[in-house]
Amino acid sequence: MRVPEFDFPVIEKTFKSIGTRDVKLYIFEPSEAKKKRAAILFFIGGSFKKNPQSPAVFQQQANYFASLGMVAICVDYRAGHDVGFTPKHAIADAKSSVRWVRQHADELGVDPEKIVMCGASAGGYVSVSSIMFDHVNDDPDYHQQSRDHIPNALIIFGAGMDGIDIMKRRYPEILDQAIEISPLHHIKKGLPPTLWMCGTEEDTPAIPHGLYVQNKLFVERMVESGNKIHFEEYEGMEHGFFKYGRHNNKYFHQTNARMAAFLRGMGFINQA
Repeated sequence: MRVPEFDFPVIEKTFKSIGTRDVKLYIFEPSEAKKKRAAILFFIGGSFKKNPQSPAVFQQQANYFASLGMVAICVDYRAGHDVGFTPKHAIADAKSSVRWVRQHADELGVDPEKIVMCGASAGGYVSVSSIMFDHVNDDPDYHQQSRDHIPNALIIFGAGMDGIDIMKRRYPEILDQAIEISPLHHIKKGLPPTLWMCGTEEDTPAIPHGLYVQNKLFVERMVESGNKIHFEEYEGMEHGFFKYGRHNNKYFHQTNARMAAFLRGMGFINQA
């Protein structure tokens, strides 16, 4: 297991252990110590590959939101380099991470009713799936009627919502289980207030612009089912357009500002 490298000071906390594998949170503390702060958990994309990205990919966003007074957390969850991994493990870990933050709210100085998930690409799929699919879980004390893994707000950057497409491409050995973990095939009310950002040129390996079309369709159907989702298109932008270092950081700053405005509107960040 590689150790993520961060350019900023972080506090490491193990929120779950699977055999010898410690699954960790990398916590960015705001400079001003307060209680009842909002927390934002970042879930990286690229996690279904055999050589997945590091949780540190989101460190610049985490540092920014810590500067606004939030407890910002880069989440390490099981991914393609873990033995025997399937996306179900990632979904279960996402649930466990939110549950752990809520259970340790006093220790972290966090308001347990102001917890945000932010996921991109595979991390977006994992975040949405962790909310939608009650049956995917590996915490021994978890009960399906419990809602302590549900965040109070959700932010998504272009993410595959078709579990069948994902399993065909990445995990054909569980293709027979794909529908049961496919958000696109389980349209229903249940997401918290959501900001969804997507480039119009986001694609899949098989379908040009297919990820953008899929995201827009999923959001439209979910809104029709009673979910509160604000969908924002970024014209001409590709998958991962918001990342630090791309486009001279134009969209990194734009999307950070948009996320901050969304969270201010919910009372999760103090007004500037």
